[in-house]
Amino acid sequence: MAALVYLCLQVLLIAAITWLEQRRGRVASDWLRNLQAWALNMSAGFILMPLIQGWQGATLLEGHTLPFLIAFPVLLLARDGAEFAFHVAQHKVGFLWKMHSLHHSDPEMSAMTTNRHFWADQVIKGLTVWPLAAVLISVTPAMMWAYAVVSLYNYFIHANLRVNFGRWSWLLNSPAYHRRHHSRLPEHYDSNFAALFPIFDVIFGTYHRPDGWPPSGLDTAPQRFGELVAWPFIKSEPEPESAKA
Repeated sequence: MAALVYLCLQVLLIAAITWLEQRRGRVASDWLRNLQAWALNMSAGFILMPLIQGWQGATLLEGHTLPFLIAFPVLLLARDGAEFAFHVAQHKVGFLWKMHSLHHSDPEMSAMTTNRHFWADQVIKGLTVWPLAAVLISVTPAMMWAYAVVSLYNYFIHANLRVNFGRWSWLLNSPAYHRRHHSRLPEHYDSNFAALFPIFDVIFGTYHRPDGWPPSGLDTAPQRFGELVAWPFIKSEPEPESAKA
């Protein structure tokens, strides 16, 4: 039931943001491939993720013994830091970039781009960075549900809405901030990796304030469902030169 409720929240949020995008006259994104990628990810998650056992060892903090208002921010920062580290690796490690490039291949980024990920991404995260975050603090159902709701913010940061937090952009991600990360312009490569909190970009030197509304997308994109399934093995476009450093 919880999964169904969460799916309904996703659909309603995507519909609302897409309506706002359309009112502002955005160029249509690759909506069919985005829907197919979403369905493929959900199917892979349903089949494969139950096979991955979460961290069962000791943790530095016990979430159930802490007040929620302390435990949840710790979880949020731990998970966001893990996501940041994995995202940087996706742009630095060849085979991870081949998978992640599917996400960047949308010719016009929109809220629906949020779900445009290669189906194996979640499996790799489930075996690497998510267990690392779990080492810091154990998680209660209430904490995970709250994290899932906060994660819906990702639909907003991918939206084709010219929202820019300006000089406060180091506090919280925004559509303009994340648009720079998806930019096709070489001068924008390797910047603004943060999912929620740009403070990680600030700490590691990848923070840049948004400057304009650059074009997004890659030179190649999947043309059929089968290419979504096997994307890393058929993609021929190399990662940007700066991503190889």
